[in-house]
Amino acid sequence: SGCGKSTLLRMIAGLEDVTDGEIEIKGRLVTDLDPSERGIAMVFQSYALYPHMSVRDNLAFGLKMARTSPADIETRVKAASAILKIDHLIDRRPGQLSGGQRQRVAIGRAIVRKPDVFLFDEPLSNLDAELRVSMRIEIARLHRELGNTMIYVTHDQTEAMTLADKIVVLRDGRVEQAGTPREIYEDPANTFVAGFIGSPRMNLLNARWGERGLVDVAGSRIESGLSRTDGPAGNALTLGLRPEHLKVASDRSGKLTATVDFSEYLGGTQYLYCQLADGQSLTVEHRSPVSIAAGEEVSLLFEPSDCRLFDEGGKRLR
Repeated sequence: SGCGKSTLLRMIAGLEDVTDGEIEIKGRLVTDLDPSERGIAMVFQSYALYPHMSVRDNLAFGLKMARTSPADIETRVKAASAILKIDHLIDRRPGQLSGGQRQRVAIGRAIVRKPDVFLFDEPLSNLDAELRVSMRIEIARLHRELGNTMIYVTHDQTEAMTLADKIVVLRDGRVEQAGTPREIYEDPANTFVAGFIGSPRMNLLNARWGERGLVDVAGSRIESGLSRTDGPAGNALTLGLRPEHLKVASDRSGKLTATVDFSEYLGGTQYLYCQLADGQSLTVEHRSPVSIAAGEEVSLLFEPSDCRLFDEGGKRLR
């Protein structure tokens, strides 16, 4: 919120003035073009449907304003209705539709325009959790079938990870990192990205450089996976570990010792919310038929290659 993602989308759409830089769509400079000339279609989180019009008329409205021929309008409306599976709703009004159905109509209104680029501004934020999952699948299917570029603004990192070919992480109007979902998840550029992407989030632990490139954390000395150090022993840094990379040792051979504060059982997975000796918290993704209860002490194993180290300013050390 407030990072500039919706403002960026509005600049691409031509709804906000660009004070610096240029915008290109399909190799064409569109910075100073009217929104209607940019080849874009925007889908808002509020749906923006006309309540007094049928689904058919909502889909056709923009085309009528553009003076598209009636025959072409009919063809495009039928095609969009078929793609989105809303043929049976074509004569209903928005008030007679569910949230998911209204969202499909809003997307359909964009499809009929045959844009070069779709712009989605948090389109699923008004839907309940179950409906968000099904609509996420629908949007992914739509992208595969149409092949158009889609720029999708969201604060939900699950949507970003599951839908995107490329993610751009913004904070305070600046790009923190851009890359594929795998690159962003496995190779975060800083502690902000590391903590933002992933559910549960990456464990970020206060640590210090020890001797010979080892890392001191919560009274334990561990291998860092780096052959270099930044400065002398004692310098502060942050150790990042994903919950799924922490394994509960069957004996006391682990590299970190923690006490379980509470746990969540989710079928095949149990999340352990633990506390280290120095009071720092961390989450463990435990996949085992053996349950672990609150109050138990656990010994944790992990590979040095799974460690992510960040300097005092939060920047990734490589």
